[in-house]
Amino acid sequence: MTSTHFTLGLVQMKCDPKREPNLQRAIQAIHRAADQQAQIVCLPELFLSPYFCNTHDLSLFDLAETIPGPTTETLSQVARERNVVVVASLFERMEPGMFFNTTAVIDANGQYLGKYRKMHIPHDPLYFEKYYFRPGDLGFKVFSTQYAKVGVLICWDQWFPEGARATALLGAEVLLYPTAIGWHPKEKAEFGASQYDAWKTAQRAHAIANGLFVGSVNRIGFEPSPMGEGLEFWGGSFIADPFGVLLSQASHDQEEILVARCQRDRMEDVRRNWPFFRDRRIEAYGGLVRPVGE
Repeated sequence: MTSTHFTLGLVQMKCDPKREPNLQRAIQAIHRAADQQAQIVCLPELFLSPYFCNTHDLSLFDLAETIPGPTTETLSQVARERNVVVVASLFERMEPGMFFNTTAVIDANGQYLGKYRKMHIPHDPLYFEKYYFRPGDLGFKVFSTQYAKVGVLICWDQWFPEGARATALLGAEVLLYPTAIGWHPKEKAEFGASQYDAWKTAQRAHAIANGLFVGSVNRIGFEPSPMGEGLEFWGGSFIADPFGVLLSQASHDQEEILVARCQRDRMEDVRRNWPFFRDRRIEAYGGLVRPVGE
């Protein structure tokens, strides 16, 4: 029988220059989240290193690894030991010259369930992701874990309602967004509050429009760049319920573990009272797959 709830944990962390301290920090955080009864634990985007996409450097491709691979094997042991689902964002090497921004999903018994490759790839000042990543080629995905049906999207994906809707239609109960987003320091005073508010609002809207839970987990800390003044990652990770109500929210500058119980009857109640899926007009949506202005 399906449980009445699942418990979600998000790990908001800073990222050191070296891989091993980041991996150990993440493992310790998974243990702490499990101690707080978390059943599904999500780590931030590309948590094993500083956000390397803030420059163009061929040597940084050496950070990539295969999936499954050494990191998923290590995290599988932790998942099995603590009986938790682990959602981990990694820099994936598929073959020479083919790299993806990818999230692996590991079930509570340690089984690797599969991966999602980031579909929308940004290319903005200090977010030079098109230099490193090929756009995802696996489509939108939902993973049937021991505790819930988990949909995974990654950072820039969080601005696109199409990705959230497509994943919801596959049966997701929760959308998880591993994230690395922050302020350009010179812009923070003027635009910082509105940028963060827009980020949070867009994702709460995905929760409301699709009647499901949303968890967005960001990193924290200032990280310099050879190509600019660097980025101040704004943290602010949060968990929202199916009507966009915030169940838990982190600070902008502290490492934190968010844990929230997600009640399935909340999904049922919201979808009955706000039946957006019932009233969709799919026969009229053909224009959504056309280029702008066509």
